Amino acid sequence: MPLPRPHRPRAALLVLALGLLLVATAQARGPARNLDHFVPGYKGAAAKGPPPSAKRAAYRPAGAGANPVDTLVEGLCEAARKGDADAQFRLGWIYANGNGVVRDEELAAAWFQASSKGGDPQSQRMLKALGFARGVKRPATCVLRGTQPATRQALRPQPAKGPIATLVRSLAPQYQLDPDLVLAVIEVESNFNAGARSPKNAQGLMQLIPATAERFGVKDVWDPEDNLRGGMAYLKWLLERFDGDLKLALAGYNAGEGAVDRHGGVPPYSETRAYVTRISEKLDL
Repeated sequence: MPLPRPHRPRAALLVLALGLLLVATAQARGPARNLDHFVPGYKGAAAKGPPPSAKRAAYRPAGAGANPVDTLVEGLCEAARKGDADAQFRLGWIYANGNGVVRDEELAAAWFQASSKGGDPQSQRMLKALGFARGVKRPATCVLRGTQPATRQALRPQPAKGPIATLVRSLAPQYQLDPDLVLAVIEVESNFNAGARSPKNAQGLMQLIPATAERFGVKDVWDPEDNLRGGMAYLKWLLERFDGDLKLALAGYNAGEGAVDRHGGVPPYSETRAYVTRISEKLDL
């Protein structure tokens, strides 16, 4: 279950207060704060440009109607998942400042924690400044278009009750997901059994295979919250990838996005088609 939030050291609070005062004087940016003063000489994620070690293809230009911040975050996320510490640091910076996204200090800390694994002093300093010197349990994920509310997908409310359902309803809005959709996926995937393991080694509430769990930053697949966050991050990513097409996203969750791409739609697998139908029926779609 989730760890209690670390107590913020008094010194860090004083530094944060001073930083807020400096930013309020220098820039009228509303509630978001600029944290440049914590890392002397660092100009910020947006000013520094793409990490030199990331592939240029990851920073594709925004298409018609695309959100340029989403394009940047997607590119950084692709590099970060391949272990690029600079991209991980930049994502932490974006979420710490609220640069085009909803400011989320816990998510920022998760990315700073990832970039600090090699002993990077800047990342460690940011973790202390944000009050997470003892670490953060939340996986480092990429939340796009954070200012938008969750999209309502279900026409029929999911009746699930209990601690898992309560946790889902609390977490789903962080990923701009309809809680009833997530609950329907969990019911079909594991029937709310946090210890479920499939013959294909899919694990936990949202039946994550090890590669998917690693891809979305899940540290303990048997921890209900960790598993839920990883599964929701994947489902959110699939919905973004398939332009909000729920059936394609569900097919991707079951068979993999590659299978959807290869077949140009829901793959002709009986298991996948039955999976999409079952969840659609539960949501009255």
